[in-house]
Amino acid sequence: MLLPDLKILDEKDKRLRQKSKDVVFPLSNNDKKMINDMLQYLKMSQIEEERNKYDLRAGWGMSAVQLGNLKRFFVIAEELDDHSFRDYIVINPEILSHSEELIYVGEGEGCLSVNREVEGIVPRFARMTVKYYDINGNEKQMRVREDISIAFQHEIDHLNGILFVDKIDPKNPYKNKDYMREI
Repeated sequence: MLLPDLKILDEKDKRLRQKSKDVVFPLSNNDKKMINDMLQYLKMSQIEEERNKYDLRAGWGMSAVQLGNLKRFFVIAEELDDHSFRDYIVINPEILSHSEELIYVGEGEGCLSVNREVEGIVPRFARMTVKYYDINGNEKQMRVREDISIAFQHEIDHLNGILFVDKIDPKNPYKNKDYMREI
């Protein structure tokens, strides 16, 4: 596999704090290529041999804004038990509903744009229903839960100019931990 040449923005880049704009269909060839490159990069970052070869940090998801493209789309590459991947291509997402139950990632969330260790927990909805468009502009609806729900929320935050570190209370990084479920 060939590693796509992507320049992932660091958290200091002001573009990460801007709200992304809705995508207009049909997608440009550049946006389609970006989507494919993002998925390829994420898959390679999760395959140990490729990750070591290219010195990558493992990542599940990536938003267009992380590459300096202020458009409302993101991708997630979920590695399955058989080492194949399930791809999620999510354009112009909108959260229709969510659970009251909150969860958090026990070892903490990470981000390809945040190149440092961050202590604390990020409260996330355990389940959500999301409306979005696929790569061809077809409207879809999906119920996501647990780790995929967290990944969707993390990426939707990016589209709104929010980083996961913004959701951690600096004075009490484990605030309300007992009211949430660890995954």
